[in-house]
Amino acid sequence: MSEDCVFCKIVKGELPCYKLYESELVLAFLDINPVTRGHALVVPKRHAERLSQLSGEEVKEVFSVAARVAEASLSKLNARGANFWVNQGSIAGQVVKHFHAHVVPRYSEEEIKIEVRGEKLSEEEMKSVAEKLRLEG
Repeated sequence: MSEDCVFCKIVKGELPCYKLYESELVLAFLDINPVTRGHALVVPKRHAERLSQLSGEEVKEVFSVAARVAEASLSKLNARGANFWVNQGSIAGQVVKHFHAHVVPRYSEEEIKIEVRGEKLSEEEMKSVAEKLRLEG
């Protein structure tokens, strides 16, 4: 646990939340600044800033619970779909430095505009980037 982390304080019960699910490893609760009705966060109880710092079991449970929350939003809130996203690092929009997955129910196409502007790379650049990112095993 981190003493100054808002999510650690929520996990410890020091700050309130609208709890959706809790297990030994994760906690799911409503986002207090929701993008849409039912916007939820799923956090590991153990403090970790990045996905790579979580155990395989923690990763599996975070995303399993996220999928269950999304299904509940479809069946109980009449959402038509859901977005899942993770912001890792300040440059990617991570505000709270405790890993968390967002589950954002979608009700119409107009509610959220996620604009993706692709950067076109040459074939040579694509090969170079792929070589640098290629994983072993």
